Amino acid sequence: MLTQRGAALSSAANLPPQITAPIIFGCNGFTLEADEKAFFKDASPAGFIVFKKNCDTPEQLTTLVRDLRDCVGWNAPVLIDQEGGRVQRLRPPHWPDFPAWRKFGDLYASQPAKAEAALVSAIEGLAAVQCPMGIDVDCVPVLDIVPPGIETRAIDDRALGAEPARVSALGLLAARASVATGMTPVMKHIPGHGRATVDSHHDLPKVTADLATLEATDFVPFKAVTNGMDDGTLWAMTCHVIYTAIDPELPATLSATVINDIIRKAVGFDGLLLTDDLFMNALAPWGGVPQRAALSLKAGCDLALHCHGTVAERTEAMTVIPPMSAKTRVRLDKWAVTRKPEGPRKPVDTLLSEVALALA
Repeated sequence: MLTQRGAALSSAANLPPQITAPIIFGCNGFTLEADEKAFFKDASPAGFIVFKKNCDTPEQLTTLVRDLRDCVGWNAPVLIDQEGGRVQRLRPPHWPDFPAWRKFGDLYASQPAKAEAALVSAIEGLAAVQCPMGIDVDCVPVLDIVPPGIETRAIDDRALGAEPARVSALGLLAARASVATGMTPVMKHIPGHGRATVDSHHDLPKVTADLATLEATDFVPFKAVTNGMDDGTLWAMTCHVIYTAIDPELPATLSATVINDIIRKAVGFDGLLLTDDLFMNALAPWGGVPQRAALSLKAGCDLALHCHGTVAERTEAMTVIPPMSAKTRVRLDKWAVTRKPEGPRKPVDTLLSEVALALA
């Protein structure tokens, strides 16, 4: 497979012979410094993620993505957290704004077919912007249930709503539309961040709902989307939330009990499991970011999300994380084989006009 710039790399299904590190790294700026290039080549991470700090112009970002992949010698996944609303790394003037997900959920309550069409257009629009630059994994759909009466600053209008059936239907539609465009979906924040009343970017949330309640609500969309997707096509992102009914000591990202008993067994998800950003303060009680990465992988996450930091800090992480597990290698291979090339789509302006008309 060739990158969008035509550089010959190993195909997605032909992973490099060296052991790929089970970690996703961010980078520091609009271009790669020499020490970053040397580090990434030596570390051989499983992929990369870009943020606003990395996104200046379409031409610049396309070059950066190409250079990141050149470091590892294969068509490694390049991620972005580009939902719409307040979570958008790509913004005007070079990229269009997309609406928050709650708008689609609200429209679905009265006009489900119209909401579904608008959401598909939005997903196709996201892909039309990102995929030509080489960014092929987007951290959507947001499947968190926000029950009535709960204020959750971290999620709020990022969620599709409070009804499990509605979130399940729209979430599955979004995931399928993503794959059809050549963009890998990452459902988040498994097994559910919507009951957390504090923001895990700043503090450690604790959810005290009983297991029966969680199974009847929060877990439902994750299970529905997992069951509705082809094997290998879907990723998931954990949340830094303690569920007292499951593991009163450890947040989901670091809890073998949550990962094995809930995510893998109860939900049934067997794809690539990515941590949320390990720099978030919810994980501060468990040491520095390198230690958090090691603990998350030990608990059963496939990939540690190391978004920021210096080359020295990334090097420290590499010294403490384990090699990629055999199970993770199988999941990464399976994803690489099932990853599709870009699908046909309308111009971005047309797609955004369809979304705006539906939501007006």
